[in-house]
Amino acid sequence: MSFNVTVQPSGRTFTAHADEPLLAAAIRQGIGLPYGCKDGACGTCKCKKLEGTVTHGAHQLKALSPEEEANGFILTCCSIAHSDVVIESRQVTDESAFPVKKMPVRIHSLAKVSHDVMVIRLQLPASDVFKYHAGQYVEFLLRDGDRRAYSMANAPHTQADQPGAELHIRHMPGGKFTDQVFGTMKEKDIFRIEGPYGSFFLREDSDKPLVLLASGTGFAPIKALIEHMQFKGITRPAVLYWGGRRPEDLYMNDWVLAKVAEMPNLRYVPVISNALPEDHWAGRTGFVHKAVLEDFPDLSAHQVYACGAPIVVESARDEYSALAGLPAEEFFADSFTTEADKAQTA
Repeated sequence: MSFNVTVQPSGRTFTAHADEPLLAAAIRQGIGLPYGCKDGACGTCKCKKLEGTVTHGAHQLKALSPEEEANGFILTCCSIAHSDVVIESRQVTDESAFPVKKMPVRIHSLAKVSHDVMVIRLQLPASDVFKYHAGQYVEFLLRDGDRRAYSMANAPHTQADQPGAELHIRHMPGGKFTDQVFGTMKEKDIFRIEGPYGSFFLREDSDKPLVLLASGTGFAPIKALIEHMQFKGITRPAVLYWGGRRPEDLYMNDWVLAKVAEMPNLRYVPVISNALPEDHWAGRTGFVHKAVLEDFPDLSAHQVYACGAPIVVESARDEYSALAGLPAEEFFADSFTTEADKAQTA
């Protein structure tokens, strides 16, 4: 048995099997519903159910509270349809998603750019064109069946000369995959990946000014967006707020400064939350999402693209709407949910 799902206001439709989460059905049929962790932990896929009946699987209360559920909101990643369903997701457009592929990759290079960040370049198969939107991510398929997701930090046009993907990986001590990245991984190692995934990419049908918000390695997909904007000649005013605990956490600061010099419409505000005297930091301090509110008390005419730690993304989503008038449909996010975060799922 299957049910019809309609997404408003775009009018896009797809079918979901009786035992299949709505999000999985949408991905399978090229419908670009927003999502992040796919495990009920981040809340990125939350949308309003207008008609029909669904049941929820396990999820965290911070992703969907009982009050939100009572008001008709659902998480598509863990919602099973029991009738035809109509949902509202203003992020869905009539643009089809790129097909998801599995492919072998080779480690081309590894560069440790800070004490806990590794920049990895993957060599992709030259015989197979890999299409994706700047801002999307791939998943490593580990031998035991586990997966690890990382955003591509290079824009799609960079594939023309050398098929490859740039990833920024933060070391999580004790992490099954990141211990390998920072320990035994070496050039020419072979892995398998699957992608592209994710609904985080620039909506080019808008001319609104952009606020780009990144914490830590959340800079990776933002970097891809900036490269894409430069390549496409997109001149919408944009300002990047990049936050870290210490200055060394802004591990590509020089790259950003070079782009600012090349792109007249791009500004950059680095923000440090835990600077020490020996850092000699003279720039902005505090929480990076708060710095945006200090500079933009009115976000009603902007789009915001936010990436990084869940607490930063969630705080920005809530406060920008409540305090600065940002329309909910103009907030696009990729919450970097860790395996530890997912383990808390109820």
